[in-house]
Amino acid sequence: MKGWHKRYFVLEKGILKYAKRGPDLKKGKLHGCIDVGLSVMSIKKKAMCIDLDTEDNIYHLKVKSPELFEEWVSKLRHHRVFRQNEIAMYPHERHLFHPHATSSPSLNDSLRKVQDMDKCCKDLEECESYLLELNLLLKSMEVLHRTYSAPAISALQASTYDIPKKEKRPRRWRSKNNGKETKTTLQVPSCISSQSPRLHASNPNLSTTETNTQEVCPESPDSPTDVSRLQEDFCRLANNIHATLKSTFSSLVAERDRLRHTIDLVSMTQKSLFRGSHSLVHQASNESKASIPESISEFFDAQEYLLSSSSSENEVSDDDSYISDVSDSVSMDTYSNEGGSERHNSVSSVVTLARRRSALPAPSPTSSVSLWNILRNNIGKDLSKVAMPVQLNEPLNTLQRLCEELEYSELLDTANQTNDPYQRMVYVATFAITAYASTYHRAGSKPFNPVLGETYECDRSDKGYRFIAEQVSHHPPVSACHADSRNFSFWQDVRWKNKFWGKSMEIVPMGTTHVTLPAFGDHYEWNKVTSCIHNILSGQRWIEHYGEMSIKNINSNDCQCKITFVKVRKSRLNEIEGVVTDSKGKVVHSIFGKWHESVFQGDPPSATCIWRANPMPGDQEQYYGFTQFAVELNELDSTLRPLLPPTDTRFRPDQRLLEEGNTEGAEEQKQRIEQLQRERRKVLQDNSMTHQPRFFKYASNNDTWVSNNSYWEQRRDPGFTKMDFPVLW
Repeated sequence: MKGWHKRYFVLEKGILKYAKRGPDLKKGKLHGCIDVGLSVMSIKKKAMCIDLDTEDNIYHLKVKSPELFEEWVSKLRHHRVFRQNEIAMYPHERHLFHPHATSSPSLNDSLRKVQDMDKCCKDLEECESYLLELNLLLKSMEVLHRTYSAPAISALQASTYDIPKKEKRPRRWRSKNNGKETKTTLQVPSCISSQSPRLHASNPNLSTTETNTQEVCPESPDSPTDVSRLQEDFCRLANNIHATLKSTFSSLVAERDRLRHTIDLVSMTQKSLFRGSHSLVHQASNESKASIPESISEFFDAQEYLLSSSSSENEVSDDDSYISDVSDSVSMDTYSNEGGSERHNSVSSVVTLARRRSALPAPSPTSSVSLWNILRNNIGKDLSKVAMPVQLNEPLNTLQRLCEELEYSELLDTANQTNDPYQRMVYVATFAITAYASTYHRAGSKPFNPVLGETYECDRSDKGYRFIAEQVSHHPPVSACHADSRNFSFWQDVRWKNKFWGKSMEIVPMGTTHVTLPAFGDHYEWNKVTSCIHNILSGQRWIEHYGEMSIKNINSNDCQCKITFVKVRKSRLNEIEGVVTDSKGKVVHSIFGKWHESVFQGDPPSATCIWRANPMPGDQEQYYGFTQFAVELNELDSTLRPLLPPTDTRFRPDQRLLEEGNTEGAEEQKQRIEQLQRERRKVLQDNSMTHQPRFFKYASNNDTWVSNNSYWEQRRDPGFTKMDFPVLW
């Protein structure tokens, strides 16, 4: 076994963790962590070796006996299939278990074990008692310092705990004369005496204060000044400990509240959306009732046998080397989802969960277009009507950008299940803020402008909603959208004006966003804030949002919400702050955070995290700054193609060619599509006709566009392939 090191392993839900000693696994002191689902596994039967390639590292595992080797191979393959299916269903969590996360237990373990939360609460209580004891120590030392007529301790901070007024002052000094030698002993208050082992355990330097004074003061001080200096140093040290513990305590309280909210949110989402599909994935990754339990075993001398396999699929080849990468993959198309909107069931009794793409076909091109020449030739014009070269675009449409506002729709799901009206408003307000999160990395390009009559649908059974959008007007440009779910309805029409200020461009939106929650009959509406793109002529472009967003429930006066998007300053970047007030204007809840990152409720440092943005793909800078959700929006597979109307954005050739990296072809198609639109508009004008949207209608009383609820019915019967549509491209 020269060159090999003995390690202890645990394989749990597709994650292989290992440590140098068995007890370290139970304590969470891991030496390494391998995501089996994201690794390429190869086996060598004759050498009884298993190689796991994680791209960053290659792990070589060796087993002593052939029987144990086959057991581990079978177990790893089952867990690998399970993990791959889990990644396909939860793409945003694929990096949750990174191979380099070697120092802490998995997040799922912490979330699922209630006893861990109880232990955390006990630790917090103990930490608080430490703060009290240290505070008493500081007070006692300060009194001692004053008693000996020493200078005041300027570094001592005011404490948050009060000392009882009537407290018997202990005798601070005891002098004993033994001939010529005089020794001075510091008498420690009872709060840190030997009866307080917790304080001693928290700081070993304090445990010897009473029992061995000479360790603190090796020689007797020759003057009161020396004693004062030692006392001052000791107080300064204790004050630092006090400040550190106080900060740690505040951080733990905030983390505890965040974990509690995460547990509730994850549990609620999984129960309402993934009950059927998740159980099927577990079933597919197990071949017996043993499921995939947490199995802790010494790698070489494992005594407990894991899941045995008798199927020929899991038998190891007699070849010296076998690569297990493609053969273990399982298509997600066979799994049905029982969750989602009840309206979905009217379309199909079985909802298919398709594997969604994780990257665009080609990276974004390097633009050499002079934006200054374009703007200089169009000064004073509405830039939304100016034809821009395709190199300035991203391969998404404005209609699809509206759908991006639903990336965090689970906040509305949670709101519809929250009884407290003020807390419901917090979730709705947070959802309104998240609509801007995806814009942070997208200032370098603009979406395609939809042509009149263009549509886009997004049926997300995994998130429980269906979305439809249509370009209902060209002059002025107006985009309308509507989304339905069992937990909410969402609609809006978007109009905007552009203002060019030389080096920056303001986008001033008009229109109102609406959300209804059927469980409580709430109808929320709010306005959008102003957006501004900076450095549009040169330098790195960046975007900011500023202004006030007012949210109200038009069916109830119980509460209102105002959110301020703070203008960027040196010390304040992308910040938001807001309050939820009752009918009398009294503040009930306060929220703060950053619109691109996270939103918190309450007051720091004990605030609760309501929302945190999903992690960005690692290569997002090369792919237009798209989030994983944005990457999926323009995907067109063979099962979806026959169900869509020919006006759907996914069929737009210029946008598709840009996505594939063909900028020249995209520019040609873009000009052709714009010319077709001009010709259609001329025909309407010559015949004194106006365009009539197919799936939306104008509500003159509210000056807004709303769905006519015909899209999904026509999609089902007779089907869009049997209907006539204008030729848009």
